[in-house]
Amino acid sequence: MDSNIAIFADRFYHMQLLIFLLAYPFIWLVSKLPFRLLYMLSDLVFVLLYHIVGYRKKVVYSNLKLVFPDKPDSELKQIQKKFYAHLCDMFLEMIKTMSLSNAEVKKRYAVQNIELIKRIEKERSILVVCSHYANWEWNVSINNYVNSKGYAVYQPIANKYFDDFVRKVRARFNTTLITQKQTVKTVVKDKRDGVIGVFGMVSDQSPMVSKAQYWSDFMGIKVPIFNGAETMARKLDLAVVFLKVSKVKRGYYKAEFIAIAENGAATEENYITDTYLRLAEQQIKEEPAYYLWTHRRWKHRNKQPAHYAKVS
Repeated sequence: MDSNIAIFADRFYHMQLLIFLLAYPFIWLVSKLPFRLLYMLSDLVFVLLYHIVGYRKKVVYSNLKLVFPDKPDSELKQIQKKFYAHLCDMFLEMIKTMSLSNAEVKKRYAVQNIELIKRIEKERSILVVCSHYANWEWNVSINNYVNSKGYAVYQPIANKYFDDFVRKVRARFNTTLITQKQTVKTVVKDKRDGVIGVFGMVSDQSPMVSKAQYWSDFMGIKVPIFNGAETMARKLDLAVVFLKVSKVKRGYYKAEFIAIAENGAATEENYITDTYLRLAEQQIKEEPAYYLWTHRRWKHRNKQPAHYAKVS
């Protein structure tokens, strides 16, 4: 039995390597394209994804209709189409990251109000929370502006070769990737060693109903809420800052830091999570097309257990 498992594992990893070797030349080539050609390619991918394949169009429209019930169908269709165009741009921009210089990133991803981070990091570590909005891959570039050690909390890729590749790409921006399970241990170790860290975390994921510790409204729909950032901030006395990203034009973004809590341990229960939700909602409502609507964020609505009935 053990030998069969070993043989299967060996073949599995060889298959992972083969997939990586086949895909890497295309990824490398795309990353070397000048932006003008990159966006020409994005336009072609849009035609394929939106008009021919129709990738998750029903999911996207259903999500838009759910959270914007008063918008006419024509407007929802416009938002949907604009979203897919942005999604294609963002996907290729993520590939472009592997060959993008720090100078080019700074030109295309402008960071405002960095003084807030630099002031807080003199005293304590910071959780920088954001949502799946605009180009969250380029959010890692904020570590070029801070003095503290930069971390990005991420979901490991099943293919270990692609996972190693992503780690190396993000390391170019002074970012260390850690998993959600590693985050608390990393914060505790840094505090013990006297190290200040800035931890980037996308916080609008949809937790499993069985593991949800908090339910609240997000875009007017009651759903289970991921509150890991608040739990860590209150327990480990971390600051929490929201990263608001806006798309200025194609290929250009600006990021703004908004303080949620400079002393997490002193906040009331659910304050950090609720404030984050309101900021994320405001960001989405300002320009809906740049949110990740293919994500089934509201799939657990109407599944709230009875003992959560009074949770706001």
